[in-house]
Amino acid sequence: MLQPDAMGVRSPHQPGVHPVSEPAHQPARHTPPPPLKESKWHLLIWAVLFLVVAGLTSLIWWRVHTATLAAMANLKSIPPIPVVVTEARIGDMPIYLPELGNVTAFNTVTIRTRVNGQLNQVAFDEGQMVQKGQLLAQIDPRPYQAAVEEAQGQLAKDQASLENARLDLTRYVQAPPGTFTDQQIATQKAMVDQDAGIVQSDRGTLDNAKVQLDFCTITSPLTGRIGLRQVDPGNYVQTSDANGLAVITQIQPIAVIFTIADVDIPKIMGDSSTVPNLEADAYSSDFSEKLGVGYLAAVDSQIDPTTAKLKLKAAFDNKDNALFPNQFVNIQLLTRTVHGAVIIPQAAVQRGPDNSTFVYVVKTDGTDHSVEVRNITLGPQAGDSQVVRSGLAAGETIVTDGVDRLLDGSKVTPTEMAAPATQPTTGHHHHHHNSEDESSGAATTRTAE
Repeated sequence: MLQPDAMGVRSPHQPGVHPVSEPAHQPARHTPPPPLKESKWHLLIWAVLFLVVAGLTSLIWWRVHTATLAAMANLKSIPPIPVVVTEARIGDMPIYLPELGNVTAFNTVTIRTRVNGQLNQVAFDEGQMVQKGQLLAQIDPRPYQAAVEEAQGQLAKDQASLENARLDLTRYVQAPPGTFTDQQIATQKAMVDQDAGIVQSDRGTLDNAKVQLDFCTITSPLTGRIGLRQVDPGNYVQTSDANGLAVITQIQPIAVIFTIADVDIPKIMGDSSTVPNLEADAYSSDFSEKLGVGYLAAVDSQIDPTTAKLKLKAAFDNKDNALFPNQFVNIQLLTRTVHGAVIIPQAAVQRGPDNSTFVYVVKTDGTDHSVEVRNITLGPQAGDSQVVRSGLAAGETIVTDGVDRLLDGSKVTPTEMAAPATQPTTGHHHHHHNSEDESSGAATTRTAE
């Protein structure tokens, strides 16, 4: 029998007894709001953080401002820095295309004998300049002189036979009718023609013998420098000798063969179908000496597909013999000239860490001189001279030497320098094309502050 609990309700754990559900109208429970004291702590923490940040910012600003004032005071206390200066000038800038070239003779002749015989005489000194038509060597002429005399004798004999045949023909024709038959007269005419042919052949034989005799005297076919002799006097020489007697090289005028990249062809040819009349200057391998001034003489008809280069030939009169065959030289091909450009020495150009270019411009206030950093845009370069496209005016004074200690606003003691050079004086720039691209130069890397 079921017993009620103390409250008069059956236990839910007892069999057959179900738990009693809470009334449906009982309200839901709510989380109480945080205490007011916790919100005040949050506000206090944010206020402290704001004060700390503001304090650090003020401290940093104060230190930077103090350092700036100290730097300015220190800058004013530094004595003027000695520098070398020059003025930016207005001038014409020649634009060169530099390439490596090889000196090549216009004509090279190997002197060979055209007859066989003993070499009686060598009439030149090795390495000397020889003129066209000058005697070089003499082959023993006696066998060929005898051949000439023999041919002359044979010619004289056959000429006499021809003359006799003509006289007979005249008698045949002038004889009374019936003295000679028509057959005899025709035969005599044929005899005259035959003897005339023999005489003509004899004349050819005589002319050939004379030519062979002339070949015994060897003369220079051109004006040039003769090399080392390959055969000494007394030797028997033949037309089949491979080396010949010597080699003559024409050196006045002389040529220089060089190549340009395919991308540079428009700078040379433009839209012209003919070879432009461009000046070409030849320099020694280290650019220390100018060897000659010539002109562009020829342009090859095809680009070499293995190198993507086009072969060109420049001609030089070489009156001073400064250019020597097979010599390597530096060619400066004048492609055009920039007129009225602002020109400064390359040494004045400085570079910043962002590859910007600038110069130190000297400002004068009474007797005091200071420098100002001025950003510039570069144009083409030629040798030690640099074109400035923008940022600098002609007549402004710039620093060319002594930039290592300079800052914007530094006081300086300027000293004038000589006028900048316009001719190339640097080493060989086989891959540097002085065109419209900005010059990389050898400028000092400094910060443009």
